[in-house]
Amino acid sequence: MQKDQLLTRRRALLAGAAVLGVAGATGTAGWLTDDAPARQVRAAAAAAGPQAHTPFKSSSFRLQPMTGYGATRRVPSRIAVRHEPILRMSGRGRRMILTFDDGPDPRYTPDILRTLREYDVRATFFVCGEMAVDNKDLLREMADDGHVVGNHTWTHPLLTKLSRSRIRSEMERTCEVIEDAYGEAPLWFRAPYGAWNRAAFQLGAELGMEPLAWTVDTTDWMTPGTRTIVDRVESGAAPGVIVLSHDAGGDRSQSVAALRAYLPYLLDSGYHLTVPRRKFT
Repeated sequence: MQKDQLLTRRRALLAGAAVLGVAGATGTAGWLTDDAPARQVRAAAAAAGPQAHTPFKSSSFRLQPMTGYGATRRVPSRIAVRHEPILRMSGRGRRMILTFDDGPDPRYTPDILRTLREYDVRATFFVCGEMAVDNKDLLREMADDGHVVGNHTWTHPLLTKLSRSRIRSEMERTCEVIEDAYGEAPLWFRAPYGAWNRAAFQLGAELGMEPLAWTVDTTDWMTPGTRTIVDRVESGAAPGVIVLSHDAGGDRSQSVAALRAYLPYLLDSGYHLTVPRRKFT
């Protein structure tokens, strides 16, 4: 699929999601902290066990089959089903979370990773399986740098238009490629376009993932200009804020340049840029 076609499709679906009004209006994760990397708490996960999987044909954007699909995976930790996504973090201090959706993309993700490494900052990447399967090296780099990797489905569809079995397949396949490349299964899930429904919350919980949305939308997918993206982040900065940006899905050069501009500002303003963390119960 050509870049322009992909952008057209996603913009049309985003407009449809806004009409449906499926995104939650509130939600706070009282247990989100930055005490340690999220990967360190996974030792409490349940013992390994087989899972059944339904084959799913990927989109024309990524046609290569996923290596190891259908292999035995760990049984995820059971969590409560939410009715709305988490929109911000709570807790003391000037903490913020930076998130990047739709990647990894070898054209833009490496530059974002280098900038984060330069400033010793951790971020959260919500990856699409069809992108991750061809760029596992970038997921390994994220793991090495202490970033959190979340599930953003396989093909970035509008979940409210899919059957429950298709939603499960989109989630499960992406969980598997993340676990294979990142080293551990994801603890976090984000619905494409912010379009949540009951099935997404239920299936995410069954797979051991919490639904994480955002507080500040940079709308960088519209390529509004680097200065506009910077202004949206800096004006929206506040304790507990979760920032949405993208590292794939189109030309993300503005997103890369904006990060280099607003990151020093946030740090100089006393913000601690962290990653979500939760405790197993």
